[in-house]
Amino acid sequence: MSLTHLRTFVEVHRRGSISEAARLLGVTQPAVSGHIAALEAQLGRPLFQRHARGVVPTAVADDLASSLGHSLDRAEAALATIKARSAALSGVVHLAGPAEYLCARIAPVMPRLTEAGLEVRIQTGNKKSLYELLLSDAVDLAITASFPDDPRLDSQLIGTEMLIAVTLPALAGAGIHAPFVSYDLDLPLIRLWTAANDLSLDGRRPAASAPDLRILRSLVLSGVGWTVLPDYLCQGDIDAGRLAEISVTASRPGNGLRLVWARGALRHPRVAYARDLLLESLNSLQVKSAGIIQASPR
Repeated sequence: MSLTHLRTFVEVHRRGSISEAARLLGVTQPAVSGHIAALEAQLGRPLFQRHARGVVPTAVADDLASSLGHSLDRAEAALATIKARSAALSGVVHLAGPAEYLCARIAPVMPRLTEAGLEVRIQTGNKKSLYELLLSDAVDLAITASFPDDPRLDSQLIGTEMLIAVTLPALAGAGIHAPFVSYDLDLPLIRLWTAANDLSLDGRRPAASAPDLRILRSLVLSGVGWTVLPDYLCQGDIDAGRLAEISVTASRPGNGLRLVWARGALRHPRVAYARDLLLESLNSLQVKSAGIIQASPR
């Protein structure tokens, strides 16, 4: 069994489609069918049943994928990492995530990627669109604030954003009874923060909404009201006295942030290099930030 045939099998099993596997692997559909036929001949058992909308794996295919898939991913990632260290890099890395986090945390790392010979293309989006971009192979890596439950994706924790309710110091006495601004009408961060602190907005709607946390920060600084922001966007303003944290009895809730990629994507040296560099840089930054927060009285 060749490594190429095994990779083809894994991608057909994950995608449920010969055409999708061919697109992902950059080969023709007849080539993919040939690889599967060769494996079936070696095993003496069928691996897939062909249907109009794709292929359905047999029990043999499920067993093979279960024992092989992750091991193959790790082996190819290890080879790609070594290759990335020993050869000049080239090509494009597509990265996606929330605009605010990309601006605050990812942009400072970009010079290390471009200096290594890579081009970087960045897209922004919410949770749903980020996973769609990953699964369609439109991006190689994405930052999300949720754990991917799709088995075609893998991820690693890169830190935790602490959620803080902030307002102007002069308005702090009003607490959450003052007008507020939010990311959208579903109040994603505000709902997490109020639930963690056993508080209720009694059905009130935001005075303003904007799908960019940097805009919300500007609105609060302009005196519109209060909002909930991740610490990396407002801790500096709190320390400088420009913003005040709304006092609560409970601790700040946190969101786990993860770097996510499609399983098998790390076989490309450029993606493996970018993944490793981002993990190293973001984990180092998280450790430094944690040390600063622990050392500062609240």
